[in-house]
Order: sequence, then C-alpha cells, then structure tokens
Amino acid sequence: MPELPDLQVFSHNLDKKLKGKTVKEITIHKAPKLNVTHKELQNILHGQKLSSVYRDGKELFFKFSKGDVLGLHLMLHGKLFLFEGKSNNKYPIIELLFTDDTGLALTDFQGIAAPTLNPEAKDAPDALSDDAGLDYLKGILGKKKTNIKAVLLDQKIIRGIGNAYADEILWDARISPFSVSNKIPADKVKDLIKSIHEVLKNAEKEIIKANPDIIAGEIRDFMLIHNAKKNTAPKARRSSSMKNQGRHITQRSRGCMSRGRTPPSSKVSQKTTSLRSVATWQSSIGMPPTFYRRLPRYRSQ
Repeated sequence: MPELPDLQVFSHNLDKKLKGKTVKEITIHKAPKLNVTHKELQNILHGQKLSSVYRDGKELFFKFSKGDVLGLHLMLHGKLFLFEGKSNNKYPIIELLFTDDTGLALTDFQGIAAPTLNPEAKDAPDALSDDAGLDYLKGILGKKKTNIKAVLLDQKIIRGIGNAYADEILWDARISPFSVSNKIPADKVKDLIKSIHEVLKNAEKEIIKANPDIIAGEIRDFMLIHNAKKNTAPKARRSSSMKNQGRHITQRSRGCMSRGRTPPSSKVSQKTTSLRSVATWQSSIGMPPTFYRRLPRYRSQ
C-alpha cells in the first residue's frame, strides 16, 4: 500500500503534469463506494479546471476551479496511469479525460480503490502537520494501553503512516513496536515525534532520487527494516539515541541489547518479545527476529 512519502511524491508529480487542465469527461468503471452517482460526478466536474493535486493522509485530493475536490484512496493495490486519447489499462476504477485528450486512470485489480467527491474533513491530524506534535501525541499515548505500532497505524489518531513506515519510525526512535503506549517515557515520545518527521521526509527524498516522475508503485530499497535485501541489523540514524536513554537503560541493559535480549529495567520489560509475534513480523518483511529484541520494550511489569 502506498504510504505518506509515496503519495506525497505522487501528488507533486501529478500536480506538475495535470494542473490547469480542464475536465472533458469522467468515466466510472467500478466504484461501489462512490458517494454520488456517476452522472452527478460527471455533471459537477465537467468543464472545471484542475487547480491543484495534493496529499491528505493516505488520499490524493484533486481540487477543481469551483472548489470541488475529488479524493482518490488507492487502498492496497491501486495504481495511477497517465494516458493519451484512450486508456488501455486493465482493472480500471475511474478515468479522467481532459480537453487536450490526455487523461488519468486509477486501476485496482481488487476493485476496492475508492474515489470520493468532496470528502469530509477528518478529525485526526496528518502525521506531518503541526497538529500532530508533542502535546497531541503525549495526550493520546497517555490514554492508550495498546501497543505503540497499533496507535501509529490508526488513521483515526494520526493519518498517513502505514505498516512499513511505522516499523521504520519505531526503529529510528529506538522503541519496540510492542511497547505499551502509556508506558513510553516522555523523552522517548519526543524521539518518536522527531523520527516521524525525519523518516517520512527522508523517504520522500529517496523516492524522488530513485524515480523523479513516479506516480505509482512503491520504492523500498532505501529502507532499513522493510528491505528484503538486508539480512543484518541496520543502524539507527541517530547514534546518540542510546545515550539519551541513560536513566532508563543500565550498562547491563545495553549488554543484553547487543546480544539480542530484552534489557531488564524498571521501564523495560524483562520478558522477551513473544516468538509468535516476532515470527509474524519476521515473515511479513523477511528480517531476522532478533532486530526488534534490540529495542527497549516499554510495558507494565
């Protein structure tokens, strides 16, 4: 599934290529979740000029000259294609044809990618917005007994982060994904905020470097965790992060961590991550299970 950095780059490229074009025709092939009829969508957007394309959470928003917005959620396997004249792409969901006979097609072999006209505003802040800062996240985590990864994935709490980047962020912040949210110390929440911004913004730069014109697919070769080519433990970007945990992790704890065991401390559980949980995570990304055992796991004793 495309995540925040992917969609950010897609939006920039689509805005560059399509901004200023006028809608000639919209064709709906398969969109059971569309919130208006096909005829209403055509009537509303026909003749409008595309003002901008931007990302909002995990959706792409196409804003038109009269203020209407067409939202596209790619879901798991949605892909975007530019075309001229006629689209021959398989599994079409929706096609936008402009007056210059160029167009944009959204496809999905599962048929679940979803267009929405004038999507309702979401209460949860975007992961990169100022509203998702330290005060907000501390307040949310303090009320949650679920693991921190589940919180990062919850689009009703913070929007834009998916499975792959949640793991990258937590690795960078030196927090086990199995940590209980309300047990994470305040200084680690600060690290988490910093990692969210650094990991997502760095990913955007890496994607552009690898494919400047990309509007579909995923580039993962630069990732530290979700990278099938890696078979050794990656290094955190901030080498000083261990020093910042001084009052939570003893020298003995660091020794345990270097050997792949969970460090004993008042803030970090003495229990190792369950083999079943680690095996599930390992099989999903093809990485040795000891990686996450090297991260502090904050939880109740």
